[in-house]
Order: sequence, then structure tokens, then C-alpha cells
Amino acid sequence: MLGMMMDAPLLLSGLIDYAADSHAKREVVSRELDGHVARETYAEARDRARKLAQGLEALGLQEGERLGVLAWNTRAYFEMFYGVPGMGAVLHTINPRLYEDQLVYIINHAEDAWFAFDAGCIDLVRAVAPQLTTVRGWIFMGPREALPDDLNLARVEFYEEILAAQPGGGEWPEFDENRAAMICYTSGTTGNPKGVVYSHRSIVLSVVFMMLGDTISGFRSGVTETFMPFAPLFHGGGWFGPYSAPLMGANLVLPGRDFTATALYDLLEDEGVTLCFGVPTIWMIVVNWMKDHGKTFSTLRATVMSGAKPPRALQAALFDLGVEPMQGWGMTETLGSSRMALIGGMADLSREEKLDRYQFGGRRTFATKYRLEDDDGNPVPFDGVSRGHLLVRGPVVAGGYLKLGEDPEGRRPGEMKDWLHTGDIAILHPDGQIEIADRSKDVIKSGGEWISSVELENAAMGHPEIAEAAVIAIAHPKWQERPLLVCARRAGATVTGAEVIEFLRGQVADWWLPDAVEFLDELPRTGTGKIWKLKIRDAFEGYELPLTAAGGTAPA
Repeated sequence: MLGMMMDAPLLLSGLIDYAADSHAKREVVSRELDGHVARETYAEARDRARKLAQGLEALGLQEGERLGVLAWNTRAYFEMFYGVPGMGAVLHTINPRLYEDQLVYIINHAEDAWFAFDAGCIDLVRAVAPQLTTVRGWIFMGPREALPDDLNLARVEFYEEILAAQPGGGEWPEFDENRAAMICYTSGTTGNPKGVVYSHRSIVLSVVFMMLGDTISGFRSGVTETFMPFAPLFHGGGWFGPYSAPLMGANLVLPGRDFTATALYDLLEDEGVTLCFGVPTIWMIVVNWMKDHGKTFSTLRATVMSGAKPPRALQAALFDLGVEPMQGWGMTETLGSSRMALIGGMADLSREEKLDRYQFGGRRTFATKYRLEDDDGNPVPFDGVSRGHLLVRGPVVAGGYLKLGEDPEGRRPGEMKDWLHTGDIAILHPDGQIEIADRSKDVIKSGGEWISSVELENAAMGHPEIAEAAVIAIAHPKWQERPLLVCARRAGATVTGAEVIEFLRGQVADWWLPDAVEFLDELPRTGTGKIWKLKIRDAFEGYELPLTAAGGTAPA
């Protein structure tokens, strides 16, 4: 026997319709590229998104075709999050920080039919346009007079003119909720980026899961929240801030392209932001700037960090500023896959006990399942101690990659077909908390035991004179691999390698201590802001560890 409820598709257009009807006066606030702050209500945003959808249809964009975007966090980009998928096309968000060859590969691989860009990406478009094979039209997101005359593009339309030519209003089309809505590419640090195709259904479910009261600590009615994603909109869809804020009825604040500490702090304070999402790197920059300038937060109460495990020292600094430093786990392939709130009974914990818990990445969201395996594919228990390869599955988890099927790099014998191998080494606790120990490709195997590069890095960044740190494996004739710690000092710092090792002693097992410490002016980063370990490994290829280790030795 089947149920007798109505069957209505879960579409992204429903989110902006809901916000316009139920939270009509809540605002999208964006700092535009020229520095001025633009405001629109969700009701106004819906009308402009409808006009965009009508305009794209008039330009000939077909259902299922891709519209690529190179742009920063502005009002027009927010409207594209609804106007493009709302009319049945696919929004392809692209990182302007990627290298030219990666941009060309991504755009051609996705077969983008139309392409939108803002004034901050003109030079990138000039460089890549001659190499693109599928783009038949361009949309400039700025005024006509801001587009250089020497930019030779086949057909250029202008964003505001597209909207001005349309009546707006009307109803969004309905179609299968499993239709593609957005494409995001992985960072591609070890090869070509891979395309992850999100459906309408998967995004709506992910956003609904995010709104559960135990996902974000102290979740309050949206009308009391102001949300600001430090994550660019091209990075995992801005962690779906453009979708979650309208659903929860929160004001949404977009920082444009200025991600300096001063600009972020000023906008956050001016708009009374209460909740932020961002990678640990940007938070380290902001917190260090605040320390140097004697600043505090007046409204911010919580932040969610993801993308890399945040150093405990960073979480402690935020906690002491009155901000709950939550950590979430996820990846491009998994949308929001963990609930970050501390579970019941933890409100009375001490500061140190809470910080211990904040080092965990939360618990799985409803309908997402975790699994741990050893190197041979055998199950690893959720005992809070045992480490294993993390696998996930669920309705918000990618089942394959664009044009690569389910199996882009091959599977080991015995792997389960319907699980995604994340590439993370994790510990799962009996209460459901997930603790990311390392990336599979970064873990150091010394004397048959694992050393977590993440834990060593985070411990090193607790030193007041260390700005950033990375740990890589160096071949060792006896122990197989030993850790090399590569650091960048803070401005004016003079700390030595020996002093760093002494600082680490007692924080980690003696045999985890790095055999050597090297310093660079700054560590190389990928286009998404992550430390680029591939480049560090290349820089230290052939490195010979000292005969007498400065740090620890592998276990007997």
C-alpha cells in the first residue's frame, strides 16, 4: 500500500518563494566591488531572480545547459543561485583563484553554454576566452561602461539590462527534483579537478538538515539571526548560505571580494552579524588582526569552521572572545554532512573540556551514514580510539563525478560499491562524534604506526611565533617515514626549529616529534586557500633528515 500524500518536487525556487512570502522584509546585504553596500529584501530578490530566469530563456539558454560564473560574493551572484536553476538550467560556480589551465579545463569539461563574470574577473576572462570551446554568449555583471573595449567576446549581454527587459512575476516552472541544479569542482590538488553535480533535491535536503536545532548550537528563530559566510560563493556554493539564510529567515551578508581582516571585521560589526561560516585560515587572519588592534566582537556568537581541522589555539582564541568555535565536517562531494552543536549534557563542561569537544567535527546528519575501514576493507569500531578510512553515503552524498562515472580512480578489492571513500582518516566516538585525524595521503607511517600530520600542525600553530605549519613525510631507511615540520614565522618572529620541537614536547607522543623543522617565508596555497602540500613535497624532494633526529624517534 502506498501513501496518499501529494507529490510536489523539492526545488530551489521553493526556497526563495518561501523566504519572500514568510520573511519578506529580511535582507540580503552585499558589499559590491566598488565598495558600496547594496540591500534588497527577499521579496525583491525573488522578483529579480524571476526576471533573470525570464531573461536567460529569452537569450536561448536551455533547460539542462550550464551557465558558468566567475565572480565574487555580490547581490547579482546571489540572484543567480535562484534564477539559473529556477528556470531549469545548471549553475556552474567557478573559483577565480584557480590557475588559467585549470579554469580552461573546468569550463570546457562542464561544457558551459553561457558565461557570467564581474569586473573583478575581466583579466581572467580575457586570458581564457580564446581557449573555450562551448561558450556561445557572455553576461557581464557590471555596467556597460565598465567593460573594456578591447575585450573581444563573441556576444556580450549586460546583467542589469537583461533584468530591465523582463516583466518579472509569474510562476517558476516545475520539473523533476533530481534534475541538476549546480556544479562545483573539487580543488584538484593532485590532478584535474572533478565535477560534482548537485540536484535540487540534494541541496534542499542538505539545507533542511542544516536548519535542525542541534546542527548549530543555540539555533534561534531566523528573524534574530544575521548570517555572513566568509566562504566565497564559488567554494561549495558558499556552504549554501544563499539557500540556508532565506529558509531560516536570517539576514544574509555578502562580503564582495575584499576578504582582508579589516574589511571582514568592519562589515561584520556594521551589520550585527551573529553567525559566520569560514575556513580556519581566514579566521586565523581575522583573530590575529583583532589581537594586534585590541578588537572584540559585539554581536557574533558562533562560527562554524570546516575545510580543514582548526587549530585548538584558534578555537581557544575565539572562545575567549565569546564566540562558540564549532567545527563541521564535509567536502565538495558531501554537502553538509555533520551536525556541529555540542550534544546534551555538555553545557556545564569546563573551558578545556569544551575545547576538547570542539576539536571534533560533529555528528552525522539525518540520512547520512558513516563507516570506517582498515587498509584491507575490514570494519573499524566506533570506539573513540581506532582510526580508519572514512566512508559516507546518503542522499546528500555524490554518487559519481561528471563524465567520470562512479569510479574515477578505481576501487580496492572488497570496497563497497555504494559508499564514497572520502580520503580522510577518522576516529568515530561512541556518542556519534567524528574526529578527523588526517588525510589518507598525508598520514605518516613510521615504524608501522600512524602519525597524524594534522595534529602535529595544529600543535605547532599553538606557538605564538608560528603563523602556519605543514607536516610532510620524508623517507627514512629504518622507520619507513618520519615527519618534517615546515613552518612560516609570524612577522618579526625569531623562533628556531629546536625551540618549536621543545614547545611540542609533552603535547604529542615523543615518537611523533618531527625529526627536523624548516622555515619558509610563507607556505604555498591552492586556489581555495588550503595549504598546498604537493608543492611543499616538491620543494623538499630528496631532503635528507639529520642522522640524529632533532625530535623523536619511531616506536620500538
